Amino acid sequence: MKLEKVWTLCYSATGNTARAVDTVGAELAAKLGLPLEQISFTRPAEREKEYCFTGRDLVVVGTPTYAGKMPNKLLPDFQSRLHGNGALAVAVVTFGNRNYDNSLAELCAVLEADGFHTVAAGAFVGRHAFTDELAYGRPGWSDQFEMKEFAKQIAGKVNHLTDIPDPVQVPGDPAAPYYVPKGTDGQPAKFLKAKPKTKLAKCNGCGACARFCPMGAIDPQHPAEVPGTCIKCQACVRKCTKQAKYFDDEAFLSHVKMLEQTFSAPKENEVFL
Repeated sequence: MKLEKVWTLCYSATGNTARAVDTVGAELAAKLGLPLEQISFTRPAEREKEYCFTGRDLVVVGTPTYAGKMPNKLLPDFQSRLHGNGALAVAVVTFGNRNYDNSLAELCAVLEADGFHTVAAGAFVGRHAFTDELAYGRPGWSDQFEMKEFAKQIAGKVNHLTDIPDPVQVPGDPAAPYYVPKGTDGQPAKFLKAKPKTKLAKCNGCGACARFCPMGAIDPQHPAEVPGTCIKCQACVRKCTKQAKYFDDEAFLSHVKMLEQTFSAPKENEVFL
């Protein structure tokens, strides 16, 4: 198959998924001797556009894992804004050292339904958005080495393709329900309505939290107010240079503590070709 370009496209609220996708994409482009173009699918305005590809493209598409699946509030954008038109695709998910559960299977299914042909898929560990206690510093150098080796394998596979490949096989069920978060007591932790709070004494009103919020949930004129839907991605917390944003919901904090207590052992990356 004659390819002309490698693309990367991902939703990445805190940067881990972008790091994984960009590493795979850059190595793929280098090994295939093709130009590379990167697309961010993170901010609301970026998800209002239509992205159309062709059979001459190879697209690395990525998303973090939220509750064992793709982020539910963003799923409709992935389903309606991306048009493969016969392009080859590599599905990439990141997960915060617990489990990617069904997110990779769901992403592969979405891409196939969008007109892509999946040739490979990978699930990579990244620092958990909720806490630095889980997978801090990942993806690190060893993870990036694995990503580059993965890309080399994909390039080898693509170079030998003479026809449309069968969809890549990955574990999981795209139709499975979301993972139910639990607290330290083992009971379901219900924090759907939790929103970030603001330490007013630290906030200088720069509006970075509003600019980086992937849901546009924070009022840019009054950053302490969150009138929109919060998906707990922690972009506002991670991007605030004054450390003014925080969560104090008891159920949420109990869930974070449970994750720290239960999933501290380093998990491995997994790839499929």
